Amino acid sequence: EGMPQTLSATSMFTPCGFSPHLHTSKEDEQGGLIFQDGNLTSASLDALIQHLIPTTDYYPEKAYIFTFLLSSRLFIEPHELLSRVCHKCIEQQRLDDPVLDKARIRKFGPKILQLLTEWTETFPYDFQEERMIGHLKDMIHRIAPCDEAYWKKMNQLLQTLNQKLATLSHGQEGIVKISAAVSDKLVAFKSKPPSIQREILSVCSDPYTLAQQLTHVELERLSHIGPEEFVQAFVHKDPLDGTKTCFSEQKKTSNLEAYVKWFNRLCYLVATEICMPAKKKQRAQVIEFFIDVARECFNIGNFNSLMAIISGMNMSPVSRLKKTWSKVKTAKFFILEHQMDPTGNFYNYRTALRGAAHRSLTAHSNREKIVIPFFSLLIKDIYFLNEGCANRLPNGHVNFEKFLELAKQVGEFITWKQVECPFEQDPNIIHYLHTAPIFTEDGLYLASYESESPENQTEKDRWKSLR
Repeated sequence: EGMPQTLSATSMFTPCGFSPHLHTSKEDEQGGLIFQDGNLTSASLDALIQHLIPTTDYYPEKAYIFTFLLSSRLFIEPHELLSRVCHKCIEQQRLDDPVLDKARIRKFGPKILQLLTEWTETFPYDFQEERMIGHLKDMIHRIAPCDEAYWKKMNQLLQTLNQKLATLSHGQEGIVKISAAVSDKLVAFKSKPPSIQREILSVCSDPYTLAQQLTHVELERLSHIGPEEFVQAFVHKDPLDGTKTCFSEQKKTSNLEAYVKWFNRLCYLVATEICMPAKKKQRAQVIEFFIDVARECFNIGNFNSLMAIISGMNMSPVSRLKKTWSKVKTAKFFILEHQMDPTGNFYNYRTALRGAAHRSLTAHSNREKIVIPFFSLLIKDIYFLNEGCANRLPNGHVNFEKFLELAKQVGEFITWKQVECPFEQDPNIIHYLHTAPIFTEDGLYLASYESESPENQTEKDRWKSLR
């Protein structure tokens, strides 16, 4: 809810994240913040922290709060930031005075509560740390004598936060359990399994249903990724703080990594299902089935599963099965492949994604809201944005313009991951997707050569080495 939909200053970005029009524009400074045509472009870290802090008559813009909380962790750890915010509030509102100015604090109280609420809602993982909760409680304890309602607000806030963290960690445990079960089975067979092995078509023979269940898995896994994981994945040392590496000791990116693993699993599952049947006709049938599933994923807006299915079909153990492919009506496959063609930095896909994003904004139903981006490319985009320009300008200022662009990309993703899945869940299919044994790469080649014998010396040598 209420994530920054659009952030000004971002429409004119070049890929590097700098605007080409800067030299002609008007620059002005307010309280250490540098504005360019009315948009904040750079400032010292202190000035940015000050800009986050509410007063009796000031509250920061929602987009600013999100952008700064997202990017500040490149310079300062969240608990340290919250500590500084609280100290400044205590100073500015004179919360240490023996007698508090109640009228003044009643104006300030709702604003600081609002800021803390937004922080807990958008970056709940920050509050897994005791120190964060400590600062939050301390702040509210100081203003509570002025208005009893603040206690109630604090308890509500903490209750909501705890529920959210419990839901998230419960989901994580479920995913971890599944992953553990899967890794045991990953190497379950290098050679062809016994015929009792179930195959996807016996579990679900309707492409539309499978596409819906894949969408369930995608949205479930996406819901666990915190926006900060995108930033923490690329944390380097802050040049102005040579003493410690922020965060990278404990990269907090486990949900992001688990999601990438799911993509890889789906690729291998598709390849396994195609290579497994002994008869050419059955293999062709499985390929056609997955082409239809991929097409349904495209129609739903589930680009991540779509890309995984296409990648699975393009793995060499699958693509070498020429006799099998000759039995397949490939026109539909080529259309999908064209959609996901990497040419022009995935131009076709990006066009389709923008179309889906637009549809999502004007949607009347959850069904039309679904946008599941091709995730590895999103990470790559964010990586290049991060590598493409410095976090700090030569004068030591924080390059806020870069972080506006980062917040735009991550903010859009946050909007998408909050969509509730409108399809009914089929536990049987979802269980199969997570636990069906899959071939290792060697296993895929073996199965492939057993289905259609090696064609050339390279393949013959490889087959020999595998047996």
